[in-house]
Amino acid sequence: MHAARGFRERAMLGYRLLGRSGLRVSELCLGTMSFGDEWGFGADEATSHAVLSAYEAAGGNFIDTANKYHNGQTEQICGRWLVGRRDKTVLATKYSLTMDHDDPNAGGGHKKNLVRSVEASLSRLGTDYIDLLWVHAWDHHTPYQETMRALDDLVRAGKVLYLGVSDTPAWVASAANVLAELKGWTPFVGLQIEYSLLERTVEHELLPMAEEFELSVLAWAPLGGGVLSGKYTRGGEIDSLRKKGNEAGGRTSDHNLAIARAVDSVADELGVSSAQVALAWVAARGLRFIPIVGMRKVEQLEDAVGAAQVTLSEAQLARLNEISSSAPGFPQRFLERDSTQNIIHGEQVRPRLRGRAAR
Repeated sequence: MHAARGFRERAMLGYRLLGRSGLRVSELCLGTMSFGDEWGFGADEATSHAVLSAYEAAGGNFIDTANKYHNGQTEQICGRWLVGRRDKTVLATKYSLTMDHDDPNAGGGHKKNLVRSVEASLSRLGTDYIDLLWVHAWDHHTPYQETMRALDDLVRAGKVLYLGVSDTPAWVASAANVLAELKGWTPFVGLQIEYSLLERTVEHELLPMAEEFELSVLAWAPLGGGVLSGKYTRGGEIDSLRKKGNEAGGRTSDHNLAIARAVDSVADELGVSSAQVALAWVAARGLRFIPIVGMRKVEQLEDAVGAAQVTLSEAQLARLNEISSSAPGFPQRFLERDSTQNIIHGEQVRPRLRGRAAR
C-alpha cells in the first residue's frame, strides 16, 4: 500500500488489476452486506447511500453485493444509488445461495438457478449487465462442469463480463479453471475467501492455487469480525463483549485476542487505528490481495480508506506473521520436512536447486 501515516482528509484509493484481466478495481472493495434491514440489522437506505458516496469520493469504484443480502433489498439499495454512476462502477454480485427455502431449485450452482438469479439481480440493480459475478459458495450437488458452461453462456450473452468464485475448495476452483481453459470458456479471475490475521489456514491450499492461476484474492472479514479493530482489546466490558463475540462466530479466544493486542501495538507505534493495520496487513500480502470492508457508518468507511496510506515495516509484518501463523496440515507439513525434501531431491542436489522447489 502507499507510504504515509494513516488516514488523511480526502485520502484517495489506488487501483489494481483484477486477476488476469485488464479490469481496474480499487485496492479496497466496499462490501454491502450491512445495507438494508430485512434481516433485522443493518443501515437504512440513506445511510447506505452516504457510505457509498463517501467511498466514491475517495476514488473507490469496486462494490460487492449479493442477491441473498437482506433477501434482495441490498441490491435494490445499490441499484438506486447507481443511477447516473453505473458506467464508472465495477459492480459485483453473487448467486447460488437459496432465495426460497421452499423451492429446491431456488439455490445451488446449477443453470436454472443461475439464469433466474442473474435476471432477478439485473432487475433489482437496475442494470443490463454485471461486471463481476461470483459463485457465492460451492454446491457439491452440481457438477462444476455444468456451472462453468452456464456461466460462460451468460458472458457470451453480454449479461456478465467477468467471473469469480467464493467459499469453494481449492481443488474445485482449480479443476473449473483448467476446464474453462481447455474449452475456451470464461475462467475465474477472482477468489473470495475469509482471510485475516485470525484466519490464515487458507494459505496452505487456496492461496497457492490462486497464485498459480493469478487470481485476485478478495478477503472478506479482514477485521476478523471486529476483533482486529480494537473493539475487544481497547477497554470496555471485555467479558460482555467476548460473550457477544463468541455468539457471533467464536472469534474471541485468548489466542485471537493476543493477535488483536499485537495489532493494537503496531497501530500505536504508527499512530493509526487497529483496523487500518489489519487491513494494511492483508493488502501487504501482494498486489493480488484486496480487502473487502463492510461499513454501516461513513466514519468507519473513512477509517478503512485510511488503511491505503499505511505501510507496515518488515519488522512489524514479521511480528504479526509470527503471532498469527497457521500450522500446515497434511500433505504440506509432510512435504516441507527437510527429510522429505532430501528423499525427493537428494541431499547433494537439493542445496543447488533454484526456484520454488528449493524451499
